[in-house]
Amino acid sequence: ARVTGTTVILNWSTETETNNYGFDVERSETQDARGETWKKIGFINGYGNSNLPKAYLYKDENPLGGSQFQYRLKQIDSDGKFEYSEIVVVKILPEKYELYQNYPNPFNPSTTIKYSVPQGSNVLIKVFDILGNEIETLVNEEKLVGIYEASWNATSLPSGVYFYKLQAGSFIDTGKMILLK
Repeated sequence: ARVTGTTVILNWSTETETNNYGFDVERSETQDARGETWKKIGFINGYGNSNLPKAYLYKDENPLGGSQFQYRLKQIDSDGKFEYSEIVVVKILPEKYELYQNYPNPFNPSTTIKYSVPQGSNVLIKVFDILGNEIETLVNEEKLVGIYEASWNATSLPSGVYFYKLQAGSFIDTGKMILLK
């Protein structure tokens, strides 16, 4: 595994293959004491039967929820039998605080706000209307180093321009979003 920016690139190969249906690519966050929770994030087809070496590649773009992740492969045979690979640990460390443009924008009725935290800090994200009235607090908690997302559902609100503000340590940034119903 290697990291390029915020993308994790997994490379592996087989020397030979017998009845190789393919590989489930699985990821788990490892930054806290919750234990391992593996999630299938992709599937790569195998070559079935081959006496030649085969190379594989999978890109995990922008994994969210922390800074340290585990990866493993679940190699699946055509008959359903499977075997797990060794676990690989990868760290992604953002270089600066950053508040990204929400997406989609315009939106109806929900949108996602992505942000990065280069050092552990209390993160506060609030939504305001065009008059500056606070509508909702989306995040108000201590976050470890990493890249995160917050979702906002505006089902009960009218169409219009809204603002979202990120405050983490001494960093403050604001973004503009449009709700169209």
